[in-house]
Amino acid sequence: MDKPKYIFFLGVGGIGMSALARYCHQQDYVVYGYDKTATTLTAQLQKEGIPISFEDEVDALPNEIKDNPSETLVVFTPAIPKDNELLNYFKGSNFILQKRAKVLGRITNSTVNLSVAGTHGKTTTSSIVATILQHSNVQFSAFLGGISTNLNSNYYYQEGKTVEHYSVTEADEFDRSFLELKPNYAIITSTDADHLDIYGKKDVLEQSYKEFSKLVTIKENLFSAASNSNLIQGISYSATNTKADYYADVESKNGKGTRFSIQNNIGLESINDLYLNIPGLHNLENAVGATLMTLQAGLPIDSIRKGLANFKGIKRRFEYVLDNKNVTYIDDYAHHPSELNAIISSVKELYPNRKITAIFQPHLYTRTRDFLEGFAEELTKVNELILLPIYPARELPIEGVTSEVLLEKIKMQNAICIDKNVVVKELKERDLDVLLTLGAGDIDQLVEMIKEAYVN
Repeated sequence: MDKPKYIFFLGVGGIGMSALARYCHQQDYVVYGYDKTATTLTAQLQKEGIPISFEDEVDALPNEIKDNPSETLVVFTPAIPKDNELLNYFKGSNFILQKRAKVLGRITNSTVNLSVAGTHGKTTTSSIVATILQHSNVQFSAFLGGISTNLNSNYYYQEGKTVEHYSVTEADEFDRSFLELKPNYAIITSTDADHLDIYGKKDVLEQSYKEFSKLVTIKENLFSAASNSNLIQGISYSATNTKADYYADVESKNGKGTRFSIQNNIGLESINDLYLNIPGLHNLENAVGATLMTLQAGLPIDSIRKGLANFKGIKRRFEYVLDNKNVTYIDDYAHHPSELNAIISSVKELYPNRKITAIFQPHLYTRTRDFLEGFAEELTKVNELILLPIYPARELPIEGVTSEVLLEKIKMQNAICIDKNVVVKELKERDLDVLLTLGAGDIDQLVEMIKEAYVN
């Protein structure tokens, strides 16, 4: 179908799906959506004019959709359960169905595509890239896996003054979705094991990243964190490894940001006078990758400097919720041992003499099972720990995989496991100093409640 009249998003509240829905709505398609639960994001989509149903029932579908299967494109994700009533109705009623990744690939196929892949770091990196483009005169669209504070959305379009239409895409490895893209330039931030429920083994996941890297036909347009250099044959970069092709040279840093230059081992001039407006060594590495790719794509260095200096971060990525005399409160999406290591080590570096209390909600039974030892090792590095029950997302429980089992592995006295609904009460009984909320589930629903308790 070249030009559908109607587009129905099955799972419209997903971060990647909602970006596509916003794009299609902006392009004047008639857009509808379904999701299992109402969230802040679905409320925003409704406010923007996209009707959304939360009932998995055919009777809840708009008549326009039911009456026009030949003019309707149904977009879905692999996260939709196979027993979903709407999915099975669409499959059995001659509707055209396409995965989200395929639609994103079609939309960006005719653009100059800047793509960011990686087990973690890709949302921050792609958002930095988008902010650099925002501070230039280029025409571009950005499809992000998080809510950029600068763009105030996960989808953004800028008219610009260029003939070329650039696009920024977050290349999702889940279900090999990123293989649907056709990147002209790409960054691979990390290839750590994850989504083993899909891939089975780490080497199968790594092979998928190799396949993605080969989509970039010019080696000079492919950038990969130095930790992946044994796997990805591209231009290597690092925040700390001075043997990488490019590496950061930190001039000064504090709790607000980092002033740095980028040095290299390939005989080129250094890139000087750079300032990243958010803290953290992992964010610095993301900024190095974003700088190199946008420079290679022809963006002026002044736009890159402005983008880095004005970058305000992403919702739920090292996001300062509060920083007052009562508590320093940071919220982060970390849901993998490597991500926990990045956030906890950065916070300890920023606040070396302060007590750190972390609230962690494990995400997925399979991920908790596969990385039980890794989670235990990283969570032991805080001073106090509150564990929440596992957020199941698309999964059914696995016998013997619980937060209580994880708690037994954590070798520290100040660790407990409690339900989400008593967290605020538990915190009020503690003398907090630095507080972290960590996880990719519905732990974000606690953020405003905790903030309210400590603002007042």
